[in-house]
Amino acid sequence: MRELYIGRAEEAGEEGPSYRFDYYILVDQMEFREGLFCESYGIKVISPDTQEAEAIPNITISVSRIDELAQLMLRNGVSPATARDVVLDWL
Repeated sequence: MRELYIGRAEEAGEEGPSYRFDYYILVDQMEFREGLFCESYGIKVISPDTQEAEAIPNITISVSRIDELAQLMLRNGVSPATARDVVLDWL
């Protein structure tokens, strides 16, 4: 599996401390049918401060759709704790 770095979001917390989240697109091979494979894409969100991470593989086989999701998550500062819920709502 490969990881492609997308960017970093920095969010100010309500109580003062700020939060940083790094976003990656995961690129992997997924078996489509017996003996037939295709490239699949997922998302990984990690907090470099706490090392909390969430990886969600095999979300889509569309490059444009995974880019759309990655940009949405980056723009909105989605945390590792909420990443899976955001992906499920997006699907």
